[in-house]
Amino acid sequence: MPDRILLPLIVACALFMENLDATVLSTALPAIAKDFDANPIHLKLALTSYLLAIAIFIPASGWLADRHGARLVFRLAILTFVTGSILCGLSSSIPEIVAARIVQGIGGSMMVPVGRLVILRSIDKRDLVGSLAWLTVPALIGPVMGPPVGGFITTYFEWRWIFWINVPVGVLGLVLATLYIPDIRGADRPRFDARGFALAGLGLALFMSGSTTLGLDLLPLGYVFAMLAGGGALLLAYIAHSRRVAAPIIDLSLFRIHTFRTSMVGTMLFRIGVGATPFLLPLLLQLGFGMTPFRSGMITFAAAIGALAMKFAAPPILRRHGFRSVLVVNAVVAGLFVMLPAAFVPTTPVWLMTGLLLVGGFFRSLQFTSVNALAFADIPPDRMSRATTMTSVAQQLALSIGISVGAIMVQLTSAATGGEIAASSFWPAFLVVGMLTTASTVPFMRLAHDAGHEMSGHRRYAPDAVTTMRER
Repeated sequence: MPDRILLPLIVACALFMENLDATVLSTALPAIAKDFDANPIHLKLALTSYLLAIAIFIPASGWLADRHGARLVFRLAILTFVTGSILCGLSSSIPEIVAARIVQGIGGSMMVPVGRLVILRSIDKRDLVGSLAWLTVPALIGPVMGPPVGGFITTYFEWRWIFWINVPVGVLGLVLATLYIPDIRGADRPRFDARGFALAGLGLALFMSGSTTLGLDLLPLGYVFAMLAGGGALLLAYIAHSRRVAAPIIDLSLFRIHTFRTSMVGTMLFRIGVGATPFLLPLLLQLGFGMTPFRSGMITFAAAIGALAMKFAAPPILRRHGFRSVLVVNAVVAGLFVMLPAAFVPTTPVWLMTGLLLVGGFFRSLQFTSVNALAFADIPPDRMSRATTMTSVAQQLALSIGISVGAIMVQLTSAATGGEIAASSFWPAFLVVGMLTTASTVPFMRLAHDAGHEMSGHRRYAPDAVTTMRER
């Protein structure tokens, strides 16, 4: 099997665990909240604490891979993630499961970025879109399996068993990584930017903690705003610091590259909107419509099937239309599908909800595949590790903000309608996150028509190029 297929499939073991874990946990949140005698909305801390840990420790992943080798770091990351999964299964309170999710996040902060770095440094750019598609195909099996498997286990057994699924997958990933992952190291090995790591890590931790607790009445409002302000100040201090050092832990100079900057800004908006959906949808179906976790999971998994189908269609679509056209048009289409659950009511036919989620997953997956490839279109090889670090931080930050936006909207709506979470509490949240998703089309409109042509192959099929070839 060629490396352009084998390496993505191995790295996909890590993505499989992450995506399976996230979708299983979202489906099981109401049951876990009942077991812990807690508000289901408060359990979003179990989701965002993971994203928080990832955002803090991701900046060190590229440096660790360059210094100690991608294979060693990748294996240690898988081991840490599996350990966190075991601790999740043993949790008996919100603080315990939050702490266990932080351990998982430390593993995840190195697992996926380092795996992606291996692919970016091992695969030719012209094969990269196809390789990234192979990377996400097995990873998407996680979201496909997650809702029905998590719902089945939660409904008919005990939710704790959902975390043991990661153990055999992690063992398989360790074996394959040992056998086939190349021991890639950076040519340049700069000193670790400890001050930058402290500023960025603490800044992200405070800012994301503040956004997570906003609107939940877990802390006095003054403390929440103090965390947001303190986090913002530390991040501004990091920006100043990064301009004074030769090798900052997060390389902000990458934003001078147009395709990278546009991809990052657009992806942030897109992920903020889309990131809230896996959190909101199971709560709507279970708390709003009174469905069992299993029935809820059998509906929400349709989005992952649509995403799975898109992975095979993405390369030819990009080859025909190019990155700019696909990203601009598809952002609007995907945003409309994110809004659609706002129209769901208890009497909406299951087949209609499932069909709409399936088609929506198709378009969201096209957007993710496109922006993930475009971000690295013009990055030189010696800066790949810094680029993967930056994109991973931005992705997790956007997902955390998305979950917080969705939760705050549900809290505000339920408070305005009597305090109880009902089906009517969710439609404003879906409209807001859908509008954020649609807004991502604005930065993508600034792309050149041939942006990322080396990856998409779009320029080869431009009319003038075809005419020239025929004349020859």
